[in-house]
Amino acid sequence: MPCERKPMRYGHSEGHTEVCFDDSGKFIVTCGNDGDVRIWESLDDDDPKFITVGEKAFSLALRNGKLVTASSNNTVQIHTFPDGDPDGILTRFTTNATHVTFNSSGSRVAAGSSDFMVKVVDVSDSSQQKTLRGHEAPVLSVAFDPKDDFLASASCDGSVVVWNIEEQTQAISWPLLQKTNDVSNAKSLCRLSWQPGTGKFLAVPVEMKVHLYERGSWDHVSNLSDDLLTQPINVVAWSPCGRFLAAGSVGGSMTVWDVNSKVCVERQKHEKGFTVCSLSWNPSGSQIAYTDTEGCLGMLDGFSSSTTDTNKQVPVKKTAKDYDDLFDDDDDRLMDEGLSDTNSPVKKPVAADDDDDDDFLMPATGRVRNRGAILDDENSLDTGSLRLGQDKFGDDDDAGSTVEPTAAPLVPLRPVYEGPMPTPPQRAFQPGSTPAHLTHRFMMWNSVGIVRGYNDELDNAIDVEFHDSAVHHAMHLTNSLGHTMADLSQEAVLLACPSTDELASKLQCLHFSSWDTNKEWMVDLPQGEDVKALCLGQGWAAVATNTLMLRMFSIGGVQREIFSLPGPVVCMSGHGEQLLIVYHRATGFDGDQALGVQLLQFSRRRRQIINGEPLPLSHKSHLSWLGFTAEGTPCYVDSDGVVRMLNRTLGNTWTPVCNTRETCKSKSDHYWVVGVHENPQQLRCIPCKGSRFPPTLPRPAVAILPFKLPLCQTSTEKGQMEEQFWRSALFHNHYSFLSSSGYEINEDGQNQSQKEQQELLMKMFALSCKLEREFRCVELAELMTQNVVTLAIKYASRSRRMVLAQRLSEIALEKANQIQEEEREEEEPEYSSYRRTSGYSGCVQVLGSGKPSSSSGQPRVTNILDNMTSSKKSTPLSGSAGKQNKTPVLKPLAPRPKTKVSPSANLLKIETSQPKTGFQLWLEENRKNIIADNPDLEETEIIKEAMGKFRTLSAEERLVGRVQTGFQSTNGVKFLTLD
Repeated sequence: MPCERKPMRYGHSEGHTEVCFDDSGKFIVTCGNDGDVRIWESLDDDDPKFITVGEKAFSLALRNGKLVTASSNNTVQIHTFPDGDPDGILTRFTTNATHVTFNSSGSRVAAGSSDFMVKVVDVSDSSQQKTLRGHEAPVLSVAFDPKDDFLASASCDGSVVVWNIEEQTQAISWPLLQKTNDVSNAKSLCRLSWQPGTGKFLAVPVEMKVHLYERGSWDHVSNLSDDLLTQPINVVAWSPCGRFLAAGSVGGSMTVWDVNSKVCVERQKHEKGFTVCSLSWNPSGSQIAYTDTEGCLGMLDGFSSSTTDTNKQVPVKKTAKDYDDLFDDDDDRLMDEGLSDTNSPVKKPVAADDDDDDDFLMPATGRVRNRGAILDDENSLDTGSLRLGQDKFGDDDDAGSTVEPTAAPLVPLRPVYEGPMPTPPQRAFQPGSTPAHLTHRFMMWNSVGIVRGYNDELDNAIDVEFHDSAVHHAMHLTNSLGHTMADLSQEAVLLACPSTDELASKLQCLHFSSWDTNKEWMVDLPQGEDVKALCLGQGWAAVATNTLMLRMFSIGGVQREIFSLPGPVVCMSGHGEQLLIVYHRATGFDGDQALGVQLLQFSRRRRQIINGEPLPLSHKSHLSWLGFTAEGTPCYVDSDGVVRMLNRTLGNTWTPVCNTRETCKSKSDHYWVVGVHENPQQLRCIPCKGSRFPPTLPRPAVAILPFKLPLCQTSTEKGQMEEQFWRSALFHNHYSFLSSSGYEINEDGQNQSQKEQQELLMKMFALSCKLEREFRCVELAELMTQNVVTLAIKYASRSRRMVLAQRLSEIALEKANQIQEEEREEEEPEYSSYRRTSGYSGCVQVLGSGKPSSSSGQPRVTNILDNMTSSKKSTPLSGSAGKQNKTPVLKPLAPRPKTKVSPSANLLKIETSQPKTGFQLWLEENRKNIIADNPDLEETEIIKEAMGKFRTLSAEERLVGRVQTGFQSTNGVKFLTLD
């Protein structure tokens, strides 16, 4: 295919330049770094018409008299052609659009941007947009499937993705490219191209080769390469007939292949060796226009149109009577030339060590694919009949060779699956880290500190910075091993690197809290085993590998437990004695991930808290962060911004507590979570403008987001109080967990949280009374403590709701009985041991108004009367032998009223159900004498006087009261005994 390379000419200022032909092939249209679009009537046009579209023009597309450009003002504009009149803005991005293209009919435009998004916009109605999210770096290029079902895109994150446009989901994703952080730093623009007509193949430039992927099956069917190509291919373009593929490289080479025979039919070199950044075929197929990074325009002219139609001249050899005839050895000659008697895909043996010999029919394994797949047409609606011909076996629309269909198919058609498509599983990641392909990145950001990684031309190092300099001073580490994962705790820094051809995957730990001089240890993993996730806990480290193995190490480097995971790990997190693991438990469908979760506890009693239960995510989202609150409650965030926390009191279920997307000002904005606190309730995160993660420089500022449960009607007063109550109950569950795990807890904080909850219940009770919802009042009373129920009884009595007060008094009585039963079960052994060690103490002391304030094992020394009003549980009436710091309160069910309680509250029933102490019996016997001696005293002063006299009694005199109370019982249950 001899052609002529015409001299290049200046078109635009230095920088990226693009070129295309109009539909008729009469005009050449270019855009460049000067912000102009130029319309050339020919390469020799000395006065091309120009349109200014912005400060810079990054890409253009032309179809049906509409010119679309991507300019530096973050917009995709549309102009009329060839007049150049502005016709509006199709869409906007938060950063520059990098590539635009039309579909085959010209009805839609696809645009990719540096903000990681791809948009598909209707030309006639720009409000009809579809946004494709999933890339993790700027988009390099986009390409429409000729049938308008799929859209292919390449990104700086190293992936090439095929999207289902209508469903806005990924059909397939290939990790083919070298990762980078910006289009300007990419080694290749990776301009994709679909084969015209049927769109059977997608051409993807990968290094010095072009990969061809088959539409529908997405199999890698062939490579196109040339020995003279020494630089990465930048752009590819199909000829209008679909038989030839042209490619331009970074080194200025231009190559044209015959795709059927995989033979290079044309080689040309840029006259100055500049990078070719755009290629376009003339619709006639006789010319190729190209531009370089210096703003110049060139052309290859003289392609023979006859060669583009040679496949039409291949005669039909015979009519296939049996499908096996399509694969007869007699036809190998035609097969080797890329054509069979039915114009089927190529069939020839594949050499195991030669990638260039891959063909369209046989995968790299060398085995013929299912023939049913060859006969299947995904767009055929008539599955009852077999249609052979160009729709089945043709490489493109111009392939005229057909086969007469037989009367009845000898091979049944493969059934067409029309259900939900599998979701590509998300890759393993390290929570609190940014993508590994970035040159400057956060390897870890958590509540302890920050680990930064630098990998550029100047330095390959790791910096460790602690939020609290008292933990450890900052560290600068040389990253000679190429560590890509890190975790940070109060004790150590844990690093890991993947394996290479020469070296095994390594785990390195810097144990800076060690008291000896050796503060570093390293472990080589077995051959073929790579670290996929790691985390640190209190005294231990955990590593998950690609062999579904989890390895435990002590913080000093001793190998501990090892066990297998149920599926490929996604991420892990550690906190104290807890290890949280998320893995793929199955294949997800319809955009959903199927993740499982395990929660293990490495205390003295090692156990598994959550055993492989599904991890709930938002629809069509993936996991983006996993960790623990500062108090040790597991929580996680999905890509939709929903934060969920473990509710231990409800069977280890996951409760959504926040949606970060509600506070984002733009759809492209996100919040990058770095920590969660339960007390105070804070979600610590970094606002990211137009991206999912922050840059390392300048150092980003941390923002605080509030929590909010997604309850109904939170705009109303009732809904707001309900949300505050249940959020408070959820966020203070950690007190009971820490207490049961052997940690000291802040009793003041626990009491304060309970006080807040009871106040909210009382407010809701008052609101329900006001709304005359008495049944709802009783439901709220069930959630109250005994003391607050007493207040509710007073409120109901004063509100003249006597029926409600009567029902509340019954609830109060039930709560009192329940508390007594619990305390007798928990405290009777403790009382017996206390009496054996302390002997007589004057007056009987009932120990324990609830659980101990901490699990440290220290005995309670506080007098029961001193903390009766502040205890989380109401206690039975009791005397005291110790010194009093407060006025004694003898009626815990009726907290010191200023006015008399209404008799309808029925409090007498509650009081008579309490066991009487020796002091109370003594007071009843001597009350008349005290009143006779002091007739002017009030009730509280009488009690004070009685207490003073009771203390002056000798032990023998008090013993009378002890014997009287020793066998007193409530509801027939013995309460105390004497030795």
